Amino acid sequence: MNVALTGATGLLGANLAEALLAAGHDVTATRRATSRVDHLADLDIRWVQASLGDPSALERAFDGAEVVYHCAAAVTVRKKAAPWVIAANVDGTRHVIDAVQAVGARRLVHCSSVVAVGLSDDGRPSDETARWNFAEHGIMDGYTLTKRQAEEVVASAVADQGLDAVIVNPTYMIGPRDVRPSSGKLLIEIVRRAVPGVSAGANNFVDVRDVARGMVAAADRGQTGERYILGGLDLSYAEIFRRTAAIAGVKPIERVLPRWLANPAGWWGDLQERFSDREPLLNSASIAWGYTTQYRFTSAKAQAELGYTMSPLDPAIHDALTWFRAHDMLGPTPNLP
Repeated sequence: MNVALTGATGLLGANLAEALLAAGHDVTATRRATSRVDHLADLDIRWVQASLGDPSALERAFDGAEVVYHCAAAVTVRKKAAPWVIAANVDGTRHVIDAVQAVGARRLVHCSSVVAVGLSDDGRPSDETARWNFAEHGIMDGYTLTKRQAEEVVASAVADQGLDAVIVNPTYMIGPRDVRPSSGKLLIEIVRRAVPGVSAGANNFVDVRDVARGMVAAADRGQTGERYILGGLDLSYAEIFRRTAAIAGVKPIERVLPRWLANPAGWWGDLQERFSDREPLLNSASIAWGYTTQYRFTSAKAQAELGYTMSPLDPAIHDALTWFRAHDMLGPTPNLP
């Protein structure tokens, strides 16, 4: 089957392209003129130069595809949604939908995020029906807002235009082929001991390859208009720090950084964002992310309807670190076992 993919140069898109090829599909992927693709040289991908802001180029890329997987997105820690983030995540999703409909592709699988779902208010893991409440918890930022808006664009096209689309909502993904890096930056910083301490929060961590397989399953078995959380394990950051250090063979970072000590870095980032056009390293929203214990999610719906399965997390950490080392991204640290 011919399939098309946006965002193939990113962590999820790269692993999705690999999963699709392993399943016997012919894969066409979009890339920007400036995108790196050398880390995907081992994959038989047909590349088409196209940006999310170019509907006609997207049509050329999607022509002949039965299923289109939309993974491309702009990531930011800014509290406010900058125009370029809106253009990529919201307007870009509209352009993808228009191109899917123009070429007559059978189905769109849209990669959203659990930031478009909702945090746990009662200690139980959130499911797909959770109320969107990030602003109430001080964790609203431009990425969260635009990912929610992009999902609403897809849902509206399903309801009003008859679009056959399925939405997936991954959690915090870990694995190989994270060239930028994105979420894997945390692992690199743990190994390099580049963080002053551990925050007291928690997150839901998942092997990116599980998410990739879940997206393939969503194309085959997902219900039109439905969303599916593709997650893994609810773990504290202290536990991720411990596991990563043990796998890398480095001394663990055990100091717990109190919230009051971290807050000034967030406030400084807020000031940077307000008075300059630079992307802050941190801000008050990202500090809040690090300390929330309400970031808990269940993938029960995906397990029941898609046959989704979750792998142990340690192999994902190991494979991510091995890939980073092979690409000279870890620095002088002990060899991995």
